[in-house]
This record gives sequence, structure tokens and C-alpha cells, in this order.
Amino acid sequence: MAILSKIRERSVFLILIIGMALLAFVLDPSSIQSFFQANKVNVVGEVNGETISRDDFADLMETYKNNSRSSSNKQAMTYAWDKLVGDEIYNDQLDKAGVLVGEEDVWQSIVSMSFFKSNPAFQNEGGLLDPEKVKEYIANIKDEAVGSTAGSQEYNMWRSWLSTEASLRQNLKRTVYNNLVAAGLGASLKEGEREYTYANNKVTSKFVYVPYSSIADSLVTITNVDYKAYISKNSKEFQVEKSRDLNYVKFNIVASDEDKEAIKKDVAQYITDREEYSNAAKATITIRGLKNATDINLFLEEAKSDLPKDDRFLFENNVASVISKEIFSVTQGNVVGPYESNGYFKISKVNEFRQMPDSVQSRHILVPFAGTTRSASAVTKEAAKKTADSIYKLVRNSSKKFIEIADKVNTDGTKGKGGDIGWISKAQAFSPNFDVDFAEYLFTNKKGTVQVVETKFGYHVIKIDDQTAYKKAVQLTTLSRQIIPSIDTENKFYQDAETFAQDLISNGGEIYALAKERSYLAAPAIGLQVLDEFVPGILGNQRQIVNWSFNKETAIGGVKRFDVESGYVVAVLSSKTSKGLSPISKVINKIRPILLNEKKAVMIAESMKDSNTLEEIAKSSGTSLRTASSVTLASPTISGVGAEPGIVGAMMGSKVGEVHNNLKGVKGVFAIEVSSLEKAPKLPNYDIARLKLVNSLKLRKNQIFTSLKSSYEIEDYRGNMY
Repeated sequence: MAILSKIRERSVFLILIIGMALLAFVLDPSSIQSFFQANKVNVVGEVNGETISRDDFADLMETYKNNSRSSSNKQAMTYAWDKLVGDEIYNDQLDKAGVLVGEEDVWQSIVSMSFFKSNPAFQNEGGLLDPEKVKEYIANIKDEAVGSTAGSQEYNMWRSWLSTEASLRQNLKRTVYNNLVAAGLGASLKEGEREYTYANNKVTSKFVYVPYSSIADSLVTITNVDYKAYISKNSKEFQVEKSRDLNYVKFNIVASDEDKEAIKKDVAQYITDREEYSNAAKATITIRGLKNATDINLFLEEAKSDLPKDDRFLFENNVASVISKEIFSVTQGNVVGPYESNGYFKISKVNEFRQMPDSVQSRHILVPFAGTTRSASAVTKEAAKKTADSIYKLVRNSSKKFIEIADKVNTDGTKGKGGDIGWISKAQAFSPNFDVDFAEYLFTNKKGTVQVVETKFGYHVIKIDDQTAYKKAVQLTTLSRQIIPSIDTENKFYQDAETFAQDLISNGGEIYALAKERSYLAAPAIGLQVLDEFVPGILGNQRQIVNWSFNKETAIGGVKRFDVESGYVVAVLSSKTSKGLSPISKVINKIRPILLNEKKAVMIAESMKDSNTLEEIAKSSGTSLRTASSVTLASPTISGVGAEPGIVGAMMGSKVGEVHNNLKGVKGVFAIEVSSLEKAPKLPNYDIARLKLVNSLKLRKNQIFTSLKSSYEIEDYRGNMY
């Protein structure tokens, strides 16, 4: 599909563009050079006007990827961005505070690195770190880098060290600043006393509660003016980054019935022998089919099987369900198929039937020798075999002796367990994680058998302790051909996608209506961010789609077809959100319940306003008088209502006997009258409460950077380079 798509590209237009660029370069080479040196190309962002270099950004990304092999581009970019923005902010803050991180501070951080502290090469005779050896090591790296070429090992080592030193310096700056701020996060004994009383004072109050749910939503009107006013009032909460919404239809290229039939027919011709003219031999030759093939490996190679040979023995439940019954009813040498299984057409020949257990319990004693897997042994193979044979003679008739010697000889996880491997299923044993020779022995020998077996790990003395009941298993040779669409089928899907895209352009991008008309499935992708790599519902990295949606030339209603994994996507840009306050449409579901309750609170308050006592308020509101007993601010829950911290706070701050009306709570409107306030018993010292308060404040140290960041003007140009 990818080749076809490249052929379909407008190559003439591309050649014209390249030609014009080359001509411009010939006429004025500086024009291209100046383009690549332009500010927007060499800068990925700004912090209060201070630029963040593209080179520094790229270096940090590369470092992150090297240290985290499975990371995505977006993860690396996020790390590099946060690091460089943080460095700029902390540098600025320390400069303003007049705080310096000296070279001695950096040096102390260097010699505190575990690489130096725990490495004997940097220790003196007394086993202590020798700073002079560290200096010598750094000087040697620098000297070797002098005159080296970019990309060489010496060059890269020096660059890596400079990066490490710079990182240590910046981490020191962050630590110094954070510690200075944390030092100011304290509390007095008076504040400790207040915290204690808040948590332990108890209040009992009568109250009237009218829930918001007592008024139907249909009786409340909310206008766009209300939404805008709320968003403006709570602007910090509703700040958003720029984003894009789009709708799309995916055309998954799948093989047609005709494609399947052709593949099935192709596989079927390999069952029996066939005559074919050979240009090399200048004669008609007989090509062996699977049924009569003697060299199975050669047969699969010449037939170009899309799956490798599998020598495992399979129980009936492990064989493809479409042929399992048939396979276990035919005789050895028979061929079954063609049949469809897991995206392939296959034919399978029965090589052998065998009775095998499903699981085996065993124990072993391992004698490794030089060159075996995970072995540091210097023992020769011959010497190891003699040792294994000697052990075999000692343990073959004594389970007790086997356990004793296994615990003395083994160095793996079976040491101390008498060499016990435990129960191993056939699937586990014949998986890539298990040694094939060990597995073969376990599942082809009887319970109680002891033998010396050579594996890639050395010589094993293996004892089979137990087995499950034997069942019939089969070994197959299978020729597999993947079911893939033909070129004609690919062309059809391409034409369908192109036609759909052109028709969308004609109808103004009304994708859902057109998709329904043609029995396609349209899907949304909401809130795409400028650095996103993936689009919900579409497999693989889709930067091409994200970049298109953020392109200045792409207007709302814009349509484009994209090549994606296993097909095509036709996308329509449905909306653009600019950086700043969120549009109403994006947050209406969050704001609407809040505004409903606010307006209901006004309506409920209207019914309460002419009443002076709780009894009158309860009567006018059509509800009952209730009591909340021994409520604390530490647990501000009102029985029968739920968590109401604001109302409990009002109770705590009220005088006994005073009526307070129209108090807006979380779940409704309240009127309260405090009956009693039980003050917490006084303590001789409030230091414990003070320390608790201090510790809670210290935890806020993690919020320092977030707080600092909000006070800086930060411009992010990463979307222009990725």
C-alpha cells in the first residue's frame, strides 16, 4: 500500500518545488543559510524573553531517549522542555535573590556521585574516596576529546560529562532555592493552638435544609451571558492550551472474498505433487507437495511459508479449532486443509502422534562448563561431564541424596529447595524462555526417570518427580500464507477514500451525514494538542494528522486524506480552540450544574427571606427542622445530608441562639441556629499540633515550581519544529 501511495503522489509538483529551491540556492546560497539560522528555526521557546536554544533542546531529547529506550518523541520533548524552562526560572529567581551556587558546591556534588564513591578505582589505600583521582579522570576525558571528531567515542564522553556537570549545577540551584523557600514555611505555637481547636471543637446546631434537587432544572434559565460571566470570574480555572477537534472516517484495507479465494487456491496446490516446466533443466520436473515432501525445511523455504516451522507437540485444544477434530482423527502422514486461521490460509501435515503429560514436576542439579549460557565457569566440557556422571551415580536411586547434593551444587533459584523446579506446563516448557533440550527430556520420559542431559546451560542431572495424566499430542508441519489484500483491492479502497474526500469537500465537510449515507462509520477526535502523536481510534503514530490540523492553512471544514497503517483516513477539521479562556462549548457540562445550583439558591432564598425563626423557615420551605450533633471541622459531615464544610464552618463561627438564613451549601440552602459549642480541652503545649501544621506546609514545597511557572511569560514554539 505504501508503494502505491508514493506512486500516486504528485511527483511533478514535488520536482518543481525542489528545482525552485535548488535554483534559489545557486543564485543566492545565503538565502537558504539565513532561513536555517532564523530565530524561529533555532529557538523552541522563550521564558520572559530569554530564548531556549533548539540545540540544547535537541541534546536533552537525545540524552533522554538514550537513557530511556522505550520513550516516545513526545515524552522526550516534555522532559527536555520542562527541564529547560525550569532551569531558566530557577536561574532568574536565584539571580534576583542574590544567591550563588559556587564551584565548590558543584565539586562536592561531583565527588558525592555514586559512580565515584562506590568505585574502587577512585579510592585510596584506606578505601576512602580520593578526590585527586576524580580530577585526574575528568582531566583525562577532556584531554582525549581534544582534537577528536564529532561523534567519536572520546568526543561523546566529554559531551556526556559536560552535560552531567551542567545537570548537577542546575539541580543544586533548584535544591538551594526550594530549601530557602521551605525554610520559611513554618508555624507558631498560636497557629498550632488554632489548628488544634479547629479540629477538636464540637458544635450542635438545629438547621433547615432545602436541597437544590427540590427545584426542577426546567424551571431555571441559563444564558450565554451567565456562562461567560462565570468563566471570566474563574478565569484561572478555565485557561486552556490551543487544541483542535476533528471528525474522520477510516478505510481499513481488508482482503476481499475474491482475494481469499485466490490465496486459498494457491495454498491448495502445495498439498500434492505437481508437474512444472523448468527453464534451468529444459524439461518438465516433479515438485513434491507437502504430502510427499521429505525435506520439510526445503519445502517450506521453496513454498515461501509466511510463518516459520513449529516443531512443538500440541494437544487438541491447542490446535486451530476449525481443524482440531479432523487432525486427531486422521493417520500420520495425512494433510489437512486449506483452512483459515488467525489471518492465514494453511495446510498442515501430521508428522507424529505422541502420548504426553500436560505438566511435569521435576528437580535438577546443574554442572556448567566454560562457554555455556550465563556461566562464569572455567571447567572444560569433558570435566563437567565426568562430574555430572559421578553425581548421577550418587543420586539416581536416592531422592534424599539428590536434594542434599542439589543444595550444595546449584547456584540458581532452586538452591535451598533441593533443586526443585516445580510444576512446568508443556506450553511453558516449549516456549522461547525455556531450554528445548530440558523440555524435550521432561515430556518424553516417565515419572521417576533420572538422567544426565546436556543443555545450553551445561549438564543437568534431571529427576522427574511427577506428571499429570498422559494425553494424545500431535506434531504438525504447516505451510502458511497470510491473507492480504490484492493490488486491485487496495486500489478500490484508495478510490473509495479519494471519492469520499472529494465529496466531503463538495458538501462543506458534513461528514456524519455523508458517512451515514454510504454506510461508513464516522468518529470524533476531540481536544488534540499541538504535540500529540496519536489520534484516538487510529493505530500508530499520527503526527501527520495532528500537524495538518494545526497548520495555519487548514481552515475549519478542511478535508484531507491520509495514508495510515492498514488503510486510509479521511479527516475533517471541525473546530479550533485558541490558547486562553475555554470556549463555552468545551466546559458547558462542567459549569451548567454549578450555575443551576446558584440560580436555585436564589429561588430557595426567596422563599426563606420573610421568616425569622427556624420553625417559620421550615414551614415556608415545606421541610422539617433537624439537628446536627457534635460536628467538627475535621469531619464536616451533616447527618442525612453529607459533607458540608462551608455550613459546618458557619456553625462554628456563630453565637449560640443566633439564626443565620440563606446559607448556600454544597447540596442545598441552609438556615442554622447553634444550640451549643463544646470547646476542645486546653493542652499544656500545642507543639504537636504546630509540627503537624509545619509538616503539611512542607509538603507544599513540591508546588513551588508550579507556582513560579504561573508568574512567567512562557512561549512554546515546539509545535513548529515537530
